[in-house]
Amino acid sequence: MDMALIISLSTAVLIVAISIAVSVFFIIKTLKAAKQTLNNIANTADDFEKQTEGITSETTLLLEKTNILAADFNIKSSKLDNMFNGFDELGSIFQKLTLALKRLSNNITRVSSEDIERTTQALKWATAALNLRKTNNSK
Repeated sequence: MDMALIISLSTAVLIVAISIAVSVFFIIKTLKAAKQTLNNIANTADDFEKQTEGITSETTLLLEKTNILAADFNIKSSKLDNMFNGFDELGSIFQKLTLALKRLSNNITRVSSEDIERTTQALKWATAALNLRKTNNSK
């Protein structure tokens, strides 16, 4: 083999070795950047999980408070139902009382009208008796 050929082959091997070394350097650099990106994604996922846990716990507390308020509302609502039933009964009582007072008023009006007629008749008889007495006394 010729020395020039050996030098050419040695140079080619050296160029290939340098190319492989440069390629390995850039691959390592790319892999480190990919590792940093994956670490950032992992941190973001952890943060997201923590925030989700916080939202879940707040939502659970909110639901518990809502259930307590709903139960309290139902209890108070049932108490109001009893009160409204009482008002309904009270309205019926007032209606019956008004009807009874109306009947009483009508009876009083009727009786007083009858008494007025009797009183008027009695006054007429008394006047006639007095007139008769006057005429008898005048004669």
